[in-house]
Amino acid sequence: MPASPTRKSAAPAPDPRPVVLVRGDFAVVAGSRCVACGYPGIEPVEACPVCRAQVSRAEFGPAGTVFAATILRIALPERPPPYGLAYVDLDGGPRILAHGYADRDTCRPLAPGDRVRLTGRTALGDPFVELEAPL
Repeated sequence: MPASPTRKSAAPAPDPRPVVLVRGDFAVVAGSRCVACGYPGIEPVEACPVCRAQVSRAEFGPAGTVFAATILRIALPERPPPYGLAYVDLDGGPRILAHGYADRDTCRPLAPGDRVRLTGRTALGDPFVELEAPL
């Protein structure tokens, strides 16, 4: 009986989360911006995905506006529920998925239009935002 062929294990997929750089009491996201059209991105690219021009390194944040948010009540590996997620449009930058709450004690989610500040990463490395205090 012939031996079964050995399969090569596939290389692990790259981490899709943005690179979060902590700068004291706030954080920024590392990315790039097109030198021609200004398109911001967090994916490592050689050329702009919109116009194919050159890109330069950029940092985005820490402030942004919530586009959409929810509280997840489903257990995922290493993430006990409940936990808040929000899509955040970073000022002058891209939209990212981040963890955060309007009120962690009551699990009240952030709301579209809320102003937030990127403050760091969760224990698992996910971007984390906090509601900005009203002026």
